[in-house]
Amino acid sequence: MFELNSSTVNSDNTNLRDFLASYIKHWYLFAIGIFLCVLAAFLYLRYKAIPQYQITSTILIKDKDKGSSTNSEQSLGDLGLVKPSTNIEDQIGIITSSYFMEMVMEELALNVNYSVEGQVKDIAIYWKNLPFYLLTSRASQPTSSMPLIITPIDSISFNLKSTTASTEVQAGTYQFGDTIYTGKKFFQVLKNPHYTNGQIDVTPIQTNFTNIEDIAMSYSGQLMVESVNKTGSLLSLSLLDPIPLRGKDVLQKLIELYAEESVKYQNQLAIGTIEVIDERLKLLTGEITSVENDVATYKQQNLLTNISSDAAVYLQSAQLANRQLEEYQTQIDILNSIESYLRQNGDERLVPSSLNIQDPTLSGLISQFNSKQLERKTLVRSTPADNPLVVSLDRTLTDLRIDILENLRNIKDGLLIAQKNVQANSYRAQAKIAKVPTAERALQTINRDQGIKQDLYLYLLQKREEEALSLEAPISNTRIVDPPKASRFAVSPNKTSIYLGALIFGLFIPFSFVFAKDQLNNKISGIADIEKLTNAPLLGQISHNTDRKNLIVHKNNTSAIAELFRLMRFNLSYLTIEKANKVLLVTSSNAGEGKTFFTINFAASLALSGKKVVALSFDLRAPKLLQRLGLKESIGITDYIVDQKWTSKDLLVNVPKYEILDVIGSGPIPVDPGELMLHERIGSLIEELKQHYDHIIIDSAPIGKVADAFAFVPNIDATVFIVRQDFSLKKDVKILNDMYSNNKLKNMMVVLNDTKVGNNYGYGNIELNNSRK
Repeated sequence: MFELNSSTVNSDNTNLRDFLASYIKHWYLFAIGIFLCVLAAFLYLRYKAIPQYQITSTILIKDKDKGSSTNSEQSLGDLGLVKPSTNIEDQIGIITSSYFMEMVMEELALNVNYSVEGQVKDIAIYWKNLPFYLLTSRASQPTSSMPLIITPIDSISFNLKSTTASTEVQAGTYQFGDTIYTGKKFFQVLKNPHYTNGQIDVTPIQTNFTNIEDIAMSYSGQLMVESVNKTGSLLSLSLLDPIPLRGKDVLQKLIELYAEESVKYQNQLAIGTIEVIDERLKLLTGEITSVENDVATYKQQNLLTNISSDAAVYLQSAQLANRQLEEYQTQIDILNSIESYLRQNGDERLVPSSLNIQDPTLSGLISQFNSKQLERKTLVRSTPADNPLVVSLDRTLTDLRIDILENLRNIKDGLLIAQKNVQANSYRAQAKIAKVPTAERALQTINRDQGIKQDLYLYLLQKREEEALSLEAPISNTRIVDPPKASRFAVSPNKTSIYLGALIFGLFIPFSFVFAKDQLNNKISGIADIEKLTNAPLLGQISHNTDRKNLIVHKNNTSAIAELFRLMRFNLSYLTIEKANKVLLVTSSNAGEGKTFFTINFAASLALSGKKVVALSFDLRAPKLLQRLGLKESIGITDYIVDQKWTSKDLLVNVPKYEILDVIGSGPIPVDPGELMLHERIGSLIEELKQHYDHIIIDSAPIGKVADAFAFVPNIDATVFIVRQDFSLKKDVKILNDMYSNNKLKNMMVVLNDTKVGNNYGYGNIELNNSRK
């Protein structure tokens, strides 16, 4: 097996050059593709594409919840009726709804298309640039399949005709403002108040009605509404329109309608809020009156005026009763003490008079008693006890004691009665005091209910006043930050992108064609295919023979092909360094791949280098070697094998002008060439020739058809396998790789024949492949 000095970089460069070469040779397809696609792009931009201008605006959606203004949604939300949404995404959804866009279309009368006839295509016009416009309602709008041509005559009249054979519209002259009927439908042609040109343009204007839902859907699809930032309420609006003025009007009207609908919606919410509040106020008025009646009834039933003051009075009464009870009890105790004193003590003791005795009668009786007692004591000291005076004083003291005791009983009975009455009053006061917490709690419950209803009543009155004020001065939550503006230049179609796309498409189509062709091609198209399919080294390649001559290599020829053979001569010595290369077998997969052509010219190249060379025509089935050289057939290889009288010298035929180049013909075509190739005389012939020649080149039969070439395996030093570009099949090269991998033929090398200009590289269209080992 051959050992090559390989280089990965060289291999990659070779593959890249082969890849590019396969496309460069079809350069005309790329040129045609680019030309046609760019031409198509030019025609599209010139005659088909409609320039689109970008209309932009910025608005601010104010959040009223963060200000001092009244928000009806918030009010209803406070009342539990509506959950207001301040999500900016919801507002974007509202603005982009088809409902608003349909209103815009109706407001701007965009349900009618206007155009003038151009040289190639009709030119659309906005009705504000015309002296008239068509007006109709959605219900009375004629069908869209009825195009009309309107031609102004003067400032008061115009001519009308239909571009179709329809009889729904009567052609003729009308005045601006006339109602024109089309069956049950009708429309008016009115003078345009926005038209400022003093002269009436009499250019015919083509008009046709458009379904308002369809055009609204078209504009809604183009409308882009985006938040300027994530945290703010700024919205950026943009749309595309071929007429800048119309686009600005659409965007301006859309913003105005959104603001008007916002105010209208807020007013509806305010009115609804007021109605709800009024109904609720009526109910609350009755409920508050009922609660107030409950308070009055409860106070009447419980004899209450003010819980706190009444409780203080009850407490004061209880305290007074307790003091009185204590005083009465003290008086009773004093009386009981005096009575006990009088009953227990004798006649000589005085009754205590220092006690707090409030009854004057009793005090007087005690004073008399004590005075008589003192008098008796004084008299007893000087007179005997039976003295009439003493006896008289004793009777008087006894009577006074009886009177005092009687008086004591009467006073005590009075005190007990008073004490009982005071005790009863104290019990009543204590009972009322005990009922105060319950009454207070019940009254607090009633008062709490009353307070809640009063607070709600005041709150509703406040909200009603706020809503009434919002109706008096409605304020929109929409503010225009940047009014609608149109771009100075059309943003669509993008000419640069279209031309670039056309250029890419113009390259892609030929590239796809060549790529598909290469993928579907089952023939060898270049060196890259050989390198993919086999590991055998490449001896070289031979360019296409434009001269149609068989023997190209001679002393005075410096053509490209001649140089290729000289280069392969060098490559052979380089690839087979330190190896024998005396006997060289030339074969291929099929006939017609250039074996004989290579044999003749390679042998000539070796002979010109001073080597003695002989070429053998061993394609016994279809010999061509002598014929291609213009030499006559004489005794050949077949004769040598069959008849032993012939020697190798008898077979040699010299090639004219090449002194050291001989050839041996095949001789007559045998009946059984396959059996003849196994004859031992073949080996003898080659051995004899080795004694006299430096190189022996064998032109054998195609190895892909017959096995004749394998008969030379014992005698050859190297094998050259010829592959012809755009002729040899890839599957045959796979067979070559199998033979190379299994070393079925010695030292195999590949030669690519018949390469075309542009598919090759290197000096003289050949380069040694050093990437394999």
